[in-house]
Amino acid sequence: MNVSLSMLLLIAACAAVTIVPRVLPFLIIRNLKLPVLAMRWLSYIPICILTALVVSNVLGEKGPLSFDWEVIAIMIPTILFAIWTKSLLLTVVIGVVLMAALRFFIG
Repeated sequence: MNVSLSMLLLIAACAAVTIVPRVLPFLIIRNLKLPVLAMRWLSYIPICILTALVVSNVLGEKGPLSFDWEVIAIMIPTILFAIWTKSLLLTVVIGVVLMAALRFFIG
């Protein structure tokens, strides 16, 4: 497979466009002292993002009242694991592994 220089530059540009908006805010804020109220407000953002992702996955793509039972079946043990361990990283890994296993064995 041959990859041209223009294709490599395109891939590098796509990587930069993806990485810069994610890394730049951390580099700017790491040396700033934010007020307590701002820090408290920012602490809720990961929960809001995770909730939005979960709700959008559970509701499915067929309409506002359709449910994706595959996702709900994996959510239950994942939530129980999250309550047990209180670790976001391990919970995400377990959820991904369970979903991959379900899709591998069920189809």
